[in-house]
Amino acid sequence: MPQKATQNRTIAQNKKAFHDYFVEESFEAGISLAGTEVKSIRAGKVNLKDAYCTVSGGELRVVGMHVSPYEKGNIFNKDPLRERKLLMHKKEIMRLYGCVKQDGMAIIPLSLYFKGSHVKVQVGLCRGKKLHDKRDAIARKDAQREMDRAMKERNR
Repeated sequence: MPQKATQNRTIAQNKKAFHDYFVEESFEAGISLAGTEVKSIRAGKVNLKDAYCTVSGGELRVVGMHVSPYEKGNIFNKDPLRERKLLMHKKEIMRLYGCVKQDGMAIIPLSLYFKGSHVKVQVGLCRGKKLHDKRDAIARKDAQREMDRAMKERNR
């Protein structure tokens, strides 16, 4: 039986995470959501800016992810900032937990997307950037932008 081509449709990205952290590794995780939350996410009303993940009781949870209440959801709407459970294998969760405890890393949600009809979260194992690292990244990006502009002008 041929497999369907699953298309990933990105809903939200955490651009601040790439500015504040070095992403060492990334993982895909499912997320446990209520029905009205899925409808709100389909409408693109989600914010990952200040979100992070914690491991408690052997479960991986995302904290600080804001999913706006669905406008037609009335009593079925949940708290927009509630903790949501991420679905990963226990072995992967324990490996992430070990890295966080030993190496002082953080688990940060990088993006939220649809894979088929399921909502998935790309979670990154991240190391914090120092101020000089952030300045270097900004300087590199500005230099690249200037080179691109010069090449564009030259090709005209």
